[in-house]
Amino acid sequence: MSSHTIQNPQHSAHPPKQRSRFGRLLRELWCQVVLGAVLGIAVGLLLPSVGKQLTPLSDWFIALVKMIVIPVVFCVVSLGIASMDSLRKAGRIGVKALGYFIALSLVSMLIGLVVANVFRPGEGMNIDPSQLDGSKVPAAANKGFDGLEFVSNIIPESLFGALTGHTIIAALMVSIVFGAALNVSGESGAFLTKGIQALSVVIFKIVSWVMRLAPIGTFGALAAVVANYGTASLQQLGYLVLLFTGTCVVYVVVVLGTIARACGLNIFTVMRYFKAELLIALSTCSSEAVLPQLIKKLEAMGVGKSTVGIVIPSGFSFNLDGSAVYLTMASVFLAQAVGMDLSWEQQLVMVGVMMLTSKGTAGIAGGAFIVLASTLSSVGGIPLAALALIVGIDRLLNEGRVFINVLGNAMAAVVVGKWEKDFDPVQARKALHAHGQEKNVIESKSPEVVEADKVDVH
Repeated sequence: MSSHTIQNPQHSAHPPKQRSRFGRLLRELWCQVVLGAVLGIAVGLLLPSVGKQLTPLSDWFIALVKMIVIPVVFCVVSLGIASMDSLRKAGRIGVKALGYFIALSLVSMLIGLVVANVFRPGEGMNIDPSQLDGSKVPAAANKGFDGLEFVSNIIPESLFGALTGHTIIAALMVSIVFGAALNVSGESGAFLTKGIQALSVVIFKIVSWVMRLAPIGTFGALAAVVANYGTASLQQLGYLVLLFTGTCVVYVVVVLGTIARACGLNIFTVMRYFKAELLIALSTCSSEAVLPQLIKKLEAMGVGKSTVGIVIPSGFSFNLDGSAVYLTMASVFLAQAVGMDLSWEQQLVMVGVMMLTSKGTAGIAGGAFIVLASTLSSVGGIPLAALALIVGIDRLLNEGRVFINVLGNAMAAVVVGKWEKDFDPVQARKALHAHGQEKNVIESKSPEVVEADKVDVH
């Protein structure tokens, strides 16, 4: 009897192990997001009437994320600055980050210009702007860029108002000032810093709960998009979509790949490390949706808390490389479509205006489209009605924009961290390797230990 008791578990150990492997895979967030995406596409294609009604699932998920983004920014930025040895370091990081943002934005816009002028996707369309339905263009698009309004949005009317509103730039300003005050306030500042650290733990626990809903948001978003647009938009303006997508791929491999190699990393390994965040951003078309998780993962791969705390929140307002590529490419496309021949001087002036108008659109699904309209209003020449040509496929173009925005900001934090000697490449490689081998590591543990590890991580 005793021998039977001993042999039975050994004899039946293999099947449970196989089932547990599959179960652990399903518990991975990226896998759940992929399943949500596949199901969403299937529903959109097979049951379009149902898919069109599922947009609220995505809207609710993004709303939940936006609920916690500003508290995350406040905790991360204020703690990052408060923990610095001196405020000079904060200023130095900010200046280096801004320089990097400007350089990459300029490179991105010039790439968009070159591609649009070489391949000329809008040539031969001969569109008459008077025949276009301008009512399809959002009302906000008819408003030009207002520099005073932009500055007013940076300066909040009240301390707490900035933290309860929806403008990340204002929250970032308050967080920087508050963190600087904590840094020079002695014991009182140290006391409050501990309180914010405790608040940060609670906030990130909420983040972990919200992110569990990402597969549902992904399902609703893709079901609605496929149901509403199908393949008609691709047939209408497929060349532009394919050209922009190809440009995004080249940008990731060449530009971001070169930057990654300079930091001792492989861009494909980095993408695998952030695969869950990239999938969520792609499905929701909102870079803001992954900001909290991006911060945690960058810290885990060896980028200093102070660097991450400044670069990432500011990068989501000032370092939107994917949007930069889109803005110049779409502008030249629209000019070609309506038969306008923009000189290089006009295009360079347009780039200068876009360097200003493209700031502060973080987290807004389709925000780059509004920026494009604002730029056309400011520069003049290209009729606003021409925007109706691409309003139907903007959601498709947004996929590439958001992907580059998220990945580009992750690399920005690594670059600035390296410049500041606040980046540990050895720890980064260990984190990237461990993430790639996560499945093998987990399999050596019992399910109870795995669950305990997940709780500790969050």
